[in-house]
Order: sequence, then C-alpha cells, then structure tokens
Amino acid sequence: MICPFCKEKDTSVIDSRPAEDGTAIRRRRSCTCSGGQRFTTFERVQFRELIIIKKNGRKSRFDREKLAKSIFIALKKRPIDSETVEKFISKLSRNLEEMGQSEIQSNIIGRMVMDGLKEIDKIAYIRFASVYTNFKEVEEFGQIVDKLDVNKSE
Repeated sequence: MICPFCKEKDTSVIDSRPAEDGTAIRRRRSCTCSGGQRFTTFERVQFRELIIIKKNGRKSRFDREKLAKSIFIALKKRPIDSETVEKFISKLSRNLEEMGQSEIQSNIIGRMVMDGLKEIDKIAYIRFASVYTNFKEVEEFGQIVDKLDVNKSE
C-alpha cells in the first residue's frame, strides 16, 4: 500500500480488525519512511463492477466514495455517529451488488439513499432530497416534508 503522505511503497500493517459488521477489514498502517506517518485503509469484497446509468443516459462506474461523500454532506452537523453512516453505506453497497445487475439506474440508488436517510435522520433526508430531486417549486419541497409524517398527529 502506498503511503498517502510521502508516496513510499513500503508500509507496514500495525493492526487489523473487522469493521462495518464484518463486511470490511480495517487496517491501521505505518509508513516505513523516517516520518513514520500512520493511516487507515479498508478492505471490502467487490463481487462485480457496477455501472450507473445517469438520467441523461451516460454511464459511469459506481463510486462508493462519491456516494459516501454525498451522504456525509447531507448528515453534516447532525448528531449521527460515523459508524452508523459507514454501516448504512456498506449495507447500501451490498444491496446494490445483491441486485445481481451490472447496470443500475441512478434514480434507484437515489431512492435507496433517501429511504435509508429517512430512517437515520429526517433533516438529512430533506437535505438529500432537495438536491436529488432538484426542486423547481416550493410546493415540491412541501410534498417531501409531508411524506415524513412528522406534522401529523397520532
């Protein structure tokens, strides 16, 4: 593994342990250079390469890190611990792979993210939905809020 700090090719593993409910291995590494910088890597199983079909028809490789970034942006400054988020992202990635398709429409992924965020944090759900659905009118925003059932009495 190449050191992300000095680009040295010789790094050593200090510690390995299961992560994300056993679906990944977390490795703590140290660079053998004079700085001895430490960093963490994750090892995950990848069954097949997934291709995402965008709304405009373009295709691109599924990028777990891009997905994670958008989810973390939606959850910014929310009281959700990073372990919960990582488990959600891992579960989502596994669900996509278990669909058995090599090409998946982007709207399916967006819907899966929204459904998961609705359970984790309603504010993050609204944030993600506002970007994902690209609201044109205020009424559309109200419809998303109405789907949360937070304003309805028991």
